[in-house]
Amino acid sequence: MRHACLAIGLILALIAPLAAQEIEEHRFFPGTSERVLHVLSTTDLDVFAPYIRAFQDVRPAIGVDYTVMSSSLLHRAIRTGARADLVISSAMDLQFQLVNDGFARAYTSEQTDRLPDWARWRDLIFAFTTEPAVVVINSARFSGLELPTTRQDLIATLRDNPDRFAGSLGTYDVRESGLGYLFATQEDRSTDAFWRLKEVMGRLGTHLYCCSSQMIDDVASGRLALAYNVLGSYAAEELARGSGGRVKVIRMQDFSNVMLRTMFIPETADNIGAAGAMLDLLSRVALRDTPGDWPLPPLNQEVEEPSLGFGPIRLGPALLAYLDRLNRRAFLAEWENAMVQTPPDR
Repeated sequence: MRHACLAIGLILALIAPLAAQEIEEHRFFPGTSERVLHVLSTTDLDVFAPYIRAFQDVRPAIGVDYTVMSSSLLHRAIRTGARADLVISSAMDLQFQLVNDGFARAYTSEQTDRLPDWARWRDLIFAFTTEPAVVVINSARFSGLELPTTRQDLIATLRDNPDRFAGSLGTYDVRESGLGYLFATQEDRSTDAFWRLKEVMGRLGTHLYCCSSQMIDDVASGRLALAYNVLGSYAAEELARGSGGRVKVIRMQDFSNVMLRTMFIPETADNIGAAGAMLDLLSRVALRDTPGDWPLPPLNQEVEEPSLGFGPIRLGPALLAYLDRLNRRAFLAEWENAMVQTPPDR
């Protein structure tokens, strides 16, 4: 109990720049000593808990203090002085910007050296999953319709059935969601259908969300007929919980975003040794040959031919293009014009 109280007090001091309401989840996993690894992450607690337990199986002395927040807020927190030993996020563009701006310290080990070149950058940032963006649909809400497999199919289905789909679509609010912004900007540069689809979705009064898990829950419950561009790994978790009869997952065949979930050790980290040990464990698990029982997919699961539009988003300076202030402002203005419309009368 003493260790738990000490850790909770310390985490409150470390993340003082954050308002309490900005923290989505927080849990302390006690160790047998007073050493604590502080992790700031966008990955849901129930998804990441197996990795923490695996870490403590081999390093039982180290407690793990795990805090979850949105990708945009995590990015802002690190910039404004929040302290952590390891930072994990699905918004690889925001992660890369932090690293490029000097917020990360270099780390090398035999395990990180085994990662493919496309999964690391200058020994500062490392990927440990590849996760596609997918479309999740409620089977009952699509009864009698052919399921779309391309964006053109989806556009036609929505246009032809406005009464069925008005007010029942969901996607990220890219003004707030870092991952949503990453997916949207990558799609903008990769497919001509992006803006046409946004306009159709906007006319239908699409609901805007912060997180994949909330959208998937609303599809499973029937509140939504369709959620667009959610994380495939979270959708797979929903299917594993027994929603296969109600929910179907579709990966668009014309183009597929594949995100790299990334991690880095901040320059201000206090427990570098423990951070490196967790980073090594995640790197080792990332290179496994089969998915196994781990909640998140390995690096090699979604690596397909990039020339066909199915390769992972690349780690590198190109990720910064849409984070330029003027570029971001212009993109969001066009996105709002398309998506924030008055829905049709039902």
